[in-house]
Amino acid sequence: MLTGEGFQEVYNLSGGIKAWTGGKAEGPVELNLDMVRGDETPVEIVGLAYGMENSLGTFYRRVKDRTQDKELADLLENLAWIEDKHKQYLVNLYNDTESKQVSREEFEASETSRIMEGGFGIDDFLHKNERFLTSVPSLLDIAMMLETQALDLYIRFSRKTENGVTAEMLLRIADEEKAHLESLGRLRDERA
Repeated sequence: MLTGEGFQEVYNLSGGIKAWTGGKAEGPVELNLDMVRGDETPVEIVGLAYGMENSLGTFYRRVKDRTQDKELADLLENLAWIEDKHKQYLVNLYNDTESKQVSREEFEASETSRIMEGGFGIDDFLHKNERFLTSVPSLLDIAMMLETQALDLYIRFSRKTENGVTAEMLLRIADEEKAHLESLGRLRDERA
């Protein structure tokens, strides 16, 4: 029915509506919107996004250091590596926008954020979700939740910003998160 109405991206829930367990999104719409004022420049947005990518990589490596499970440790290292790739994407995005080119090392030297993608603090999130970080499927679920929250946050930031160039950059970053989420979904399906 939806594809007949022209919708391009339509998904089926495995098992149909009967497979839905009743889970629903929670939390205020304004969650973490206070991370931006609305007048940020593209450079400031890239810096914010870089810090969140960096912190998520740090989170994955901290969880890796706590596990004895080799499969889980390998996955955590892979997830951290993907965040490193995202950081390089952001450096390239920055350099495409600004006339003064900046190296990744310069970004790393100025990075001090402890806030992960989606707006979560590393220590608090680790403490609240430790029980979900002990198996590959549950870790992939957490990773997908974080990426979904990041995607949502970047879209909400783009709606809050007053600068058209900054809004466009936020949507480009959101598209990168969407691609990462798709990859995680395929990996989750493979490991289910």
